[in-house]
Amino acid sequence: MIQRSETGLLAGAPLVDPFGRQISYIRLSVTDRCDFRCVYCMSEDMNFLPKRDLLTLEELDRLCTAFVSRGTKKIRVTGGEPLVRRDIMTLFRSLSRHLESGALEELTVTTNGSQLSKHAQELADCGVKRINVSLDTLDADKFRQITRWGDLSKVLAGIDAAQKAGLSIKINAVALQDFNENEFESLIRWAHGRGMDLTFIEVMPLGEVDGHRVDQYLPLSRVKAQLMDTFHLDDIDYQTGGPARYVRVRETGGRLGFITPLTHNFCESCNRVRITCTGTLYMCLGQEDAADLRGALRASESDGPLMAEIERAILRKPKGHDFIIDRTTRQPAVSRHMSVTGG
Repeated sequence: MIQRSETGLLAGAPLVDPFGRQISYIRLSVTDRCDFRCVYCMSEDMNFLPKRDLLTLEELDRLCTAFVSRGTKKIRVTGGEPLVRRDIMTLFRSLSRHLESGALEELTVTTNGSQLSKHAQELADCGVKRINVSLDTLDADKFRQITRWGDLSKVLAGIDAAQKAGLSIKINAVALQDFNENEFESLIRWAHGRGMDLTFIEVMPLGEVDGHRVDQYLPLSRVKAQLMDTFHLDDIDYQTGGPARYVRVRETGGRLGFITPLTHNFCESCNRVRITCTGTLYMCLGQEDAADLRGALRASESDGPLMAEIERAILRKPKGHDFIIDRTTRQPAVSRHMSVTGG
């Protein structure tokens, strides 16, 4: 039975999948567009969705509110690059009401940092306290190479602006064979020297890219072994609600995370679903099964059809994904790019 809570939301029973995992975290992609073309994420010549296919900001707010009413405590806004969407701060300002009411515990964003100088202070004003910034190298030439046309100086200026605004920052770095594997120590010392967490991520087989991902793939088991030649890595009981497993680097005092979708997947405790900018709900990052929430959203001014579609979808959430990267597996695990699903 759905009841109106003290927050004014229509509060119903929590969403629980067939394996007893409560869905309390949504990752919302507000656009598939990005001002970078990172080689492990996109093809250089991408075909983006026509703007008419995207949900409006008001519709995205309504979707998020529906999930908050059913127990979602954390919303991460992603892309593409979320901060390139026109008037995106309207959505953050609207969603901040759920932080103020206490219904939502955290509103955060994953960004490439290119637009942070412009938006950092307003994000903080909307109640955002933590952000993730994707940054794979501190070498300006290599940065332009991996992003195809990104400007490292703009990202570093954005990080400066975010810290000035009081935002806590976690740096996400994709571990790439023969590209940044000699920079891991310097990335750790730089991030921790600025009071930022750092997480290394294995490349994921999502979408067709130029080249083959087996040539990019660097197992984090190898990275961790390499780091232990220089650092003492102490296991810690720290979680942010995401899939990273953390250690503390004794020499720097900072936290270091590892996201390992291939060598050690993180599915057993998955509390997440992903919603695209067109209203498609993916119950698993690594599976194709999805639900069309846009149709339900637009079918009625009442949230009844939308709630029913969400409930049916959560009951189909799989136990986990089956990512494989090797020479014999030429096709990506799923056809969509990460920029479509949301990082």
